[in-house]
Amino acid sequence: MSEHHSEQHRPRSSRSGPHPESSSSAHAAHYSDKDLQEEVSELRTKSATAARLFDIRRLIGALFVVYGVIVTIAGITASDADIDKAAGVNINLWTGLGMLALGLFFLVWLKLRPIAPPTPDVTDAVQEKQRGD
Repeated sequence: MSEHHSEQHRPRSSRSGPHPESSSSAHAAHYSDKDLQEEVSELRTKSATAARLFDIRRLIGALFVVYGVIVTIAGITASDADIDKAAGVNINLWTGLGMLALGLFFLVWLKLRPIAPPTPDVTDAVQEKQRGD
């Protein structure tokens, strides 16, 4: 009976298709060093793009520029009564121009000093050093 039972399992395993290990090794054979390098390069590019996209200077600069434009327009269109309420100073105009200047400062700073993610070699070295300490 045990022989019959073991024979019964053999056909089932052969009917189930190719062995998973053989398919993964065949899939790995299709990856060349060039493909792997291209994939790593693409992931590094995506990482750098994500780091630049979520830089806080971009958000702060954009918000100050947008609000600066709105407040500057309010200052340009201010009536004499509004200016008299502020002791003769067109506060909206000056505040809007200040906000525009600050927003442009953040955006220029972002352009001149873009953030770059650390290279994997540097992060690996730091992690190895931390493990050794």
